[in-house]
Amino acid sequence: MKRIIVISTSLRHGSNSDLLAEKFIEGAMAAGNEVEKISLVGKNIQFCKGCMACQKLGRCVIQDDVNDIMQKVLHADVICWVTPIYYYEMSGQMKTLIDRMNAMYELDYQFRDVYLLATAAEDEADTPKRAEAGLTGWIDCYPKSRLAGMLFCGGVNEPREIEGNPKLQEAYLLGKSIGA
Repeated sequence: MKRIIVISTSLRHGSNSDLLAEKFIEGAMAAGNEVEKISLVGKNIQFCKGCMACQKLGRCVIQDDVNDIMQKVLHADVICWVTPIYYYEMSGQMKTLIDRMNAMYELDYQFRDVYLLATAAEDEADTPKRAEAGLTGWIDCYPKSRLAGMLFCGGVNEPREIEGNPKLQEAYLLGKSIGA
């Protein structure tokens, strides 16, 4: 059994990316894994101040929800980031969380496989490339980890517009492919 953390970064209730996350979770649980979803809805995540105190302390000095999220990420075997694509990039709240987890850089981390699920109104094949590049920049800081899989569903904009889309089944199968 693997411990999987799914970080759903959309702040919109019933979002297409969140529905993709739910299907990934269903598949991962069907494969016998332990899965925890962290939704950023209602979370207090402030911007990084660049003070670098986290490198000495192993945690951020800002008192918000980031340190708790970071502890879960550190102890997971698999991380799945889920984001809507805004202006051909990951959501701002995802980028802010990535920046704030700078304290992890010097810490021992357990995760090896990282996944990216993304949705967007645009449906060109290269739409998620910048989001992927931003996430792989984070992954590169953790050399024992790798981008193990990615799924993109374009052409969806309105809430729940993804319902009935074959990409939901692909998300389920991607989650299920994670060996327990």
